[in-house]
Amino acid sequence: MEATTHSDLLLRAVHAGIPYRVIHNASIMNAVGCCGLQLYNFGETVSIVFWTDSWRPESFYDKIKRNRDAGMHTLCLLDIKVKEQSMDNLMRGRKVYEPPRYMTVAQAATQLLEIISNRRHRGDDLALTEETVCVGLSRVGADDQLIRAGTLRELESCDLGGPLHSLVVTGQLHPLEVDMLRLFASTTNGLHSLKMTDSSTYVS
Repeated sequence: MEATTHSDLLLRAVHAGIPYRVIHNASIMNAVGCCGLQLYNFGETVSIVFWTDSWRPESFYDKIKRNRDAGMHTLCLLDIKVKEQSMDNLMRGRKVYEPPRYMTVAQAATQLLEIISNRRHRGDDLALTEETVCVGLSRVGADDQLIRAGTLRELESCDLGGPLHSLVVTGQLHPLEVDMLRLFASTTNGLHSLKMTDSSTYVS
């Protein structure tokens, strides 16, 4: 049980007098460890949503900044649009749904890069840059899962295939984490921006 939705379902069952049993399953919240980053080094998880012409929230960036300031990695859950209605169909009461959309690592990277550009233009203290090392994951747990490590700029052009995708923005990295990320580097120079701050810590 990792989401408020899960707790809500359990409480509804209790209030309705329905017996329940929790059956544990794999989740991206722990399966993300397959990329070699240690789970106890993760901070708050964030969700990156699809932007629209009139709605471009940046709150996920501020949470990433808080995690990075504390040296923690950030797992970014990427938006899913399933059984969504257009405003026109919604207003007219038509049960016509838009095709499903699943945010890719490349799309998430593009939005983050735009926020970085905007914040830099405003003179803000940046949480991350184009050279920050990130990890893209797709279809984790499936036979065809893919993992790519590289700079945020590199991941903007990385094709990880079909859904579902997740993105990790790294914080401080232990040498073993760096060795693991090298297994998944998108290019031979994919981790070139890492710098050692002491004998056991890398940052980008």
